[in-house]
Amino acid sequence: MTQTIEVDILNEQGYAADEARLRQAIVLTVERFLPDVPAAVSLMLSTDEEVHRLNMQFRQVDAPTDILSFPSGEPLQPEDDEIAYLGDLIIAWPYASAQAAREGHDLHDSLSLLVVHGTLHLLGYDHDRPASKRDMWAAQESVLLLLGISPEIVPALENADHD
Repeated sequence: MTQTIEVDILNEQGYAADEARLRQAIVLTVERFLPDVPAAVSLMLSTDEEVHRLNMQFRQVDAPTDILSFPSGEPLQPEDDEIAYLGDLIIAWPYASAQAAREGHDLHDSLSLLVVHGTLHLLGYDHDRPASKRDMWAAQESVLLLLGISPEIVPALENADHD
């Protein structure tokens, strides 16, 4: 049986996204850590200003960031073949693009990392304590390797204020 994973990508600004790669990053993450569960995720590519506003509104952080994750709060194991709606990811495209350039990383690799990271948050992973960070980074690395992305890209997120 093939796992159904729906990915809705909103790109109203028309950013030069490789939507297939972003979709693949979400799908591989969900397949790896929530196997055999039909699931859905929404990904929005947005402006720095919008993500800054959402960061302030929902996290009380008055600063821009690269990605925000909004878990749906719904059960990860729905009943009766329902689709598990995992939640929403919102990337600040200009911020994330500048971050990739500053770190010397390929933009699409960097965006894939952000999507994997954000999807892990939707699945309940966090990095608020050393043990949970270790678990999340290991999970993240395993998906990056499946995507053919070097884990060396990860230190770019070490000091980023995102959620």
